[in-house]
This record gives sequence, C-alpha cells and structure tokens, in this order.
Amino acid sequence: MEIREAVSDEEWNQVYQLLIELRTNLEEETFKKLSKEMRAEGYRVFGLYDKKELVSLAGVVIRTNFYAGRHVFIYDLVTKSSARSKGYGRKLLQFIEQWGKEQGCETAGLDSGLHRKDAHRFYEGLEYGKYSYAFRKNLR
Repeated sequence: MEIREAVSDEEWNQVYQLLIELRTNLEEETFKKLSKEMRAEGYRVFGLYDKKELVSLAGVVIRTNFYAGRHVFIYDLVTKSSARSKGYGRKLLQFIEQWGKEQGCETAGLDSGLHRKDAHRFYEGLEYGKYSYAFRKNLR
C-alpha cells in the first residue's frame, strides 16, 4: 500500500475515474478545466494505491481564516465502491491529518452532504465533530 500525490497526466486521469463515484455529474471536460484552476489555487490530490491500483483519494487545500486558523480542508474524499470498509479511507484521512500537521495546520475540516449518514458516522468515528451548517446560494 502506498500514498502519493497525483502529479502526472495518467495519475490525474485515474483521479477522474475514481472521483466520478463521488461527483457523479462531473463531466471529464469540466473536471479538466476546474482541476487546472483548482491546482493553481493550491488544490492537491493524494491517492492511496493498493497493488498499483488507485483505491482511495483525497483532494485537499491548505487555507487560513479567522475561525479555523491555518487548516487543511478536504474537498473530496472517496474510496472505490468495491474497496470500501477495508480501512483505506481511514488510512488516507490519517495521512492527510499528519501531512496537515507537517504543513503547520491547526485543524482539518470537510463538508459532507446531509444525506450521507454513513459518511457522517465514519467522520465522527475519527473524532471529527459537527460544528456548523454550510450554506450555498446559486448566483447564476
């Protein structure tokens, strides 16, 4: 088992193939366009590979604000559906937390859809606490 950052075009193609299990409406062209912008803003993807197969990924960024200080924010965390409940997500999230500490982060945070009850139990089991609601408004 190995965790490494996605760097090459081939690795980013693998990221897309797994990410669409979480972001089911994400089209490949949109992924390419947005990931280019996101990477310029500091977005990084770490993948957990088992026998050279990408089985779990986390898309993260480091930010600083008044309420969380310097923190690592996890935008995307997904494990391949056929590989869930095997500890991959836990190992990857623990890696991200350690990486965040090494980058000087005080906290780690993420958003999770209200309907994702299993994910909420998973995060709570890793000592993530619910601290706010996230609100969004369409501006188009």
